[in-house]
Amino acid sequence: MYGELEQLEGQQRWRLRYTRVFPHPLEKVWRAITEPAHLAAWFPTTIDGERKAGAKLTYAHPGNVSLPPIVGSMRSYEPQRLIEIDWGGDVIRIELEPAGEGTRLTLSDTFGEYGKSARDAAGWHVCLANLEAHLGDRQMVALQWKPLFAEYGRRFGPEAAAIGPPPGHPEAEGKAD
Repeated sequence: MYGELEQLEGQQRWRLRYTRVFPHPLEKVWRAITEPAHLAAWFPTTIDGERKAGAKLTYAHPGNVSLPPIVGSMRSYEPQRLIEIDWGGDVIRIELEPAGEGTRLTLSDTFGEYGKSARDAAGWHVCLANLEAHLGDRQMVALQWKPLFAEYGRRFGPEAAAIGPPPGHPEAEGKAD
């Protein structure tokens, strides 16, 4: 269930990729990745703006209002299949497809700083665990970011863990283990 990291051919950009199969209908998973009330359960920021390709988006940090909002855009939006956003320079792409009676979700994060690979991988790992819990009407998962960060650093190499938690993250404030 760990994410995979690849360098894009001929570029100084990297892509994290996760695949999960949920035992829930595609429509339910689509709502969870696009509707604000559902996003709040698992996505690290709000997503404010029109749901259509080319729309300007603003991302706020509801858990830390002292952090400035991130500005981005909706790159692609195909209902029930694909959402791709520019998230402060990263490109987040979430694709859905039927998988038997459930739904296969593929999340990828493409970015330019190799040193944040382990940090972002640990973060998306926790987010996807919380999405799974939300879809199953369960409590948020109490996964700890720090051990996941260490594990992704081991998997991807020490240079991939050169950049630690972002400002406002509990690990950056010394509030979590």
